Amino acid sequence: MTILTILLMAFVTYCTRIGGYWLLNGRHISLRTAKVMEVAPGCVLVAVLAPDFASGKGADLLALAVTALAATRCSLLVTVLVGVGSGWLLRQVIPF
Repeated sequence: MTILTILLMAFVTYCTRIGGYWLLNGRHISLRTAKVMEVAPGCVLVAVLAPDFASGKGADLLALAVTALAATRCSLLVTVLVGVGSGWLLRQVIPF
C-alpha cells in the first residue's frame, strides 16, 4: 500500500508539473510570476515535511537545521538530498 501511495503521489506531482507547462505553453508570463513558479516546489516540500519537524524529536530538529543551512548554500536538488540523508542518518544515531 505504501508503494502504491508513493507512486500515485509521484504521478499527481508529475501531472501538476506537466499541466503547468501545457497551460502556459506559448504564453508570456511576467518575471514575478516566473520567480513564484521557481520557488513553489520548495514551498510544497516544506508543507509536506513540516509536520514531522513539529514532532519535537531531536533528530528531526537537527536534520531541519542541517537542511536549512544547506538551503542557504546549495541548489534545490542538493538541499533535498542533504535533508533526506541527514534525516535518515540522524534518526539512526539519535534515538529520541
